[in-house]
Amino acid sequence: MTEGAGAGAGRIVVGVDGSPPSRQALRWGARIAARFGAGLDAVAAWNFPIGYGWGSVPSDWDPAQDMQKVLDQTVQEAFGDQPPAGMRRLVTEGGAAEVLLDASQGAIMLIVGSRGHGGFAGLLLGSVSSNVAEHASCPVLVIHGDQAPPG
Repeated sequence: MTEGAGAGAGRIVVGVDGSPPSRQALRWGARIAARFGAGLDAVAAWNFPIGYGWGSVPSDWDPAQDMQKVLDQTVQEAFGDQPPAGMRRLVTEGGAAEVLLDASQGAIMLIVGSRGHGGFAGLLLGSVSSNVAEHASCPVLVIHGDQAPPG
């Protein structure tokens, strides 16, 4: 359980990829976690691009570190200098849907934006959000638009 969460209150898991919908999902996640007294896990995934060979990748490239920067920047954009107390930031190698499904095992809710950076313009629901909505073992909240969570 995340430090700062209420006893037995569980966790809210939020998928973060740096996109505006994921930033909004993070805001909703923080509000819902506070309401339930739950922990908040901000989860980002990275995957080595399949179409590239190792010979075309700079030797000093660290995709996990790059994704950590994206996660930290998204948290900064969502909350400024006051992120939710006890929020965990997790960066994991793997496909986004798989990582989020694994991270949400035992969670009380998984929250994602409707479309992230990998989405195609015009889709109402991205492949990650539709995949986790179909396969998650907990309730899934898909955030559409830019409406702030209720006060």
